[in-house]
Amino acid sequence: MKIVLAYSGGLDTSVALKWLKDKYKAKVITYTATIGDEINKSEIEKKAKSTGAFKVYVEDLKKEFANEFIAPTLKAGALYEGKYPLATALSRPLIASGLVEIARKEKADAVAHGCTGKGNDQVRFELTIFSFAPNLKIIAPLREWELKSREEEIEYAKKHHIPVSTTKKSPYSIDKNIWGTSIECGVLEDPDQEPPEDAWDKTNPIDKTPDKPQYIKIYFENGIPKKLDGNKYELSALIVELNSIGAKHGIGRIDMVEDRLVGIKSRELYEAPAAVMLHKALGEIENLTLDRETTHFKEVISSKYAQLVYYGLWYSDLKEALDSFLEKIHENTTGEVTLKLHKANCIVVGRNSPNSLYNTKMATYSPEDIFNHQSAKGFIELFGLPQKIQALKILEKQKKKK
Repeated sequence: MKIVLAYSGGLDTSVALKWLKDKYKAKVITYTATIGDEINKSEIEKKAKSTGAFKVYVEDLKKEFANEFIAPTLKAGALYEGKYPLATALSRPLIASGLVEIARKEKADAVAHGCTGKGNDQVRFELTIFSFAPNLKIIAPLREWELKSREEEIEYAKKHHIPVSTTKKSPYSIDKNIWGTSIECGVLEDPDQEPPEDAWDKTNPIDKTPDKPQYIKIYFENGIPKKLDGNKYELSALIVELNSIGAKHGIGRIDMVEDRLVGIKSRELYEAPAAVMLHKALGEIENLTLDRETTHFKEVISSKYAQLVYYGLWYSDLKEALDSFLEKIHENTTGEVTLKLHKANCIVVGRNSPNSLYNTKMATYSPEDIFNHQSAKGFIELFGLPQKIQALKILEKQKKKK
């Protein structure tokens, strides 16, 4: 039997590799998509083989991840429950589609993932697999095995000499990619307890950030960031650079209690410096270039798009239709935003666009004002007519009672 395992090299998938090999007497092929800025290909290969992998695949998909997944989600302004930039959620359909490709190439009997039975990722993986290979067998070790806690997984790893970085002293579950880091478990499961500093992965605490603010300029073209401080970047490289800059200033820490797809609430930490800065900056270009009705309708789209990504419905007709809408409205979202970074604050201090709908002569209160103030009276009369009629009706009823 051949099984292709989505392998990160973390605790769950490291233990799953050994468990699948023993449980199913199978040749386990690992598949790793490198979409973070710190993953070492040779280390992943060495670790997987030392744990018993029959064959190891490692693909660098940072550019694909940035261009095909991050970019449309950024243009959508998609933040789940108004906060989470969807870093982990976005990566799952990309990894799962790659998993299916390797399974076909290797003529595998099944694919496997290291997701828990009460998490969101199992849904994201499996819905993607359904979309590309509806008849392919899916194995989820964490829903099957007898190990009941991360502590027991750590003991299993120790017993079978499986190299893992997670320890009982530092039991966090961490998922990283260039769009953000997700951190959970351990003491973080108490939503009333401040996260220990060692829970954060890369951002500086406020007391260790620079005392002087830093100003940066981000240039967008049709909703896509293209330049940083006048220098052109590939999107993936620009994100990595912004992560480094933002982390230095303590930007991008998110501590939230969110509603999981499976129906429970979960306390999660996220670190996403680039995502926080880019979402804020693009929103400012939109404020200049989108008309009022489009701006207000996009708020609805943003929320729905975030839900679709979070729920694992990346390859759905609705998401594809929303992408077409977003592509249209971003035809004019070109311009530059200036951000001031200081003590964990990301502040917009300037924005400009060649397609700006902002008219200074209309907005000013100086002598250059060209707005027709007299027209306001008629506008208010018409706009407020329903309220006026309703109030007159109430007065009429009150008089009749007297």
